Amino acid sequence: MRIVFATNNQHKLSEIRQILGEQIEILSLNDIGCHDDIPETAPTLEGNAWQKAQYIYDHYHLSCFADDTGLEVDALNGAPGVFSARYAGGEGHDSEANMKKLLQELGENNNRKARFRTVIALLLKMDDNDDSTAATPSLIRQQFEGIAPGTIIRERRGTAGFGYDPIFQPDDYDQTFAQLGLDIKNQISHRAKATQKLAEYLKEMKDEK
Repeated sequence: MRIVFATNNQHKLSEIRQILGEQIEILSLNDIGCHDDIPETAPTLEGNAWQKAQYIYDHYHLSCFADDTGLEVDALNGAPGVFSARYAGGEGHDSEANMKKLLQELGENNNRKARFRTVIALLLKMDDNDDSTAATPSLIRQQFEGIAPGTIIRERRGTAGFGYDPIFQPDDYDQTFAQLGLDIKNQISHRAKATQKLAEYLKEMKDEK
């Protein structure tokens, strides 16, 4: 089975491909020749994931999925949330600036509880040779969610991972995502949990064909 993951983020692609293994061939946006600036203007993670997936299907008519992930911090009323990648402002994904702002916003607050949450939106064509549009019954829509609860520590630790990984310590562990390494992270992370649900669903659909 081949399916498009609506991203060119190499970190995400590596994580997804390692989690899914060889049972599913994952294509990136670059693999299908998509160099568009896909809009992410929804006010929720769910909205952004569906917006990206629908864009790829509408333009390329391929089975695809898209994700959006946010860090939700209790003491900040769920912020940065949907704005996690651009929390510090600007157009880029400046991880250092984002972490610096988050730590400044939390200050000496002792409530450091937080969670990473990933939402995956899947648009799956029942017939890979079907060039029909999204309005036809042959297109399946499914949503999957993964949550990793944890704590925001007060200083960066570790060099692996990306994003907020150096300051996020998952529950039941004494190391951050950036210290645990990809193998462990891919077993316990928000993306891993959502992707596992996706993988199980795709395997069921593949077996039914």
